[in-house]
Amino acid sequence: MKQIIATENAPKAVGPYSQAVEVNGTVYISGQIPVIPADGSVPVGIEAQTRQCLDNIGAILKEAGLAYSNVVKTTVLLADIADFSAMNAVYSGYFTAEKPARACFQVAALPMGVMVEIEAVAVR
Repeated sequence: MKQIIATENAPKAVGPYSQAVEVNGTVYISGQIPVIPADGSVPVGIEAQTRQCLDNIGAILKEAGLAYSNVVKTTVLLADIADFSAMNAVYSGYFTAEKPARACFQVAALPMGVMVEIEAVAVR
């Protein structure tokens, strides 16, 4: 059974996709860019942008009745791989015990010119 998950506490989808979709106890969270849901602004700097991406993921997890500990896989997209260490320093504060599997890539560009986008998969 498929269920769409949406919350006002994370940025609205800006295209033909959902914030998250749950199928058989697995929640697939669409890539979150660092948009502050309250006003649509984007924080400055890789640390603040990483934090906002992960906060947006946290809001979606909460809406689904889950937590960061339920995340089993993430994908991090960076506009500049030189930001890896700074992103990783923030990221590590969100996943402290059982860390999810992860891939990280540099990409040519991200929506709205942001520095980072993060997607996640979580399980019940």
